[in-house]
Amino acid sequence: MRVAACLLLATLLAGCTTHADGPSARQTASGAASGAAGGGSGDFMDRQEAELRLQLASEHEVEIERVRDDMLRLTLANAVSFDTNSAVVKPTIKPTLAKVAEVLAHYQGSQVTIVAHTDSTGSGDSNRFLSRDRAVAVLEELTRLGVPADRLIAFGRGESEPRSDNATSDGRARNRRVEILLTAA
Repeated sequence: MRVAACLLLATLLAGCTTHADGPSARQTASGAASGAAGGGSGDFMDRQEAELRLQLASEHEVEIERVRDDMLRLTLANAVSFDTNSAVVKPTIKPTLAKVAEVLAHYQGSQVTIVAHTDSTGSGDSNRFLSRDRAVAVLEELTRLGVPADRLIAFGRGESEPRSDNATSDGRARNRRVEILLTAA
């Protein structure tokens, strides 16, 4: 049995020797090892989701959602993340980002996309710039906490992807958010 498992692992890893120095080779080898260890991206994301839920259980301003088999979305409420018209990460959200960074250290096969959103108050241009600056601020905080920059990308969407109606204060509050998308590489 042990010999068969070793042969299976060797066969899977043999296909991973295409470009020994590039990130795609590292990701391919990581993916093959993950698959050989027990189940591909779905299992990998299941374990990462469980650890995030455990680590962030006390964080009431964070939503964790399984978007697809290979993707998780963490949504951080803007009220705890940034002051109005500011792209400076609030001290209140830094412990949450530290927990996220800790989990990401254990799951290095995840790529991280940070997407910030605003409500429709203000001009479209200022909202796009503000949301971009907020996404970059979260990226920089995660980098400061040890997440490698080559795993991170940031986008600002401004007011273009609302979750709720901007006609009410509750709707605008729901629209102001930062999403951290974790995708199996």
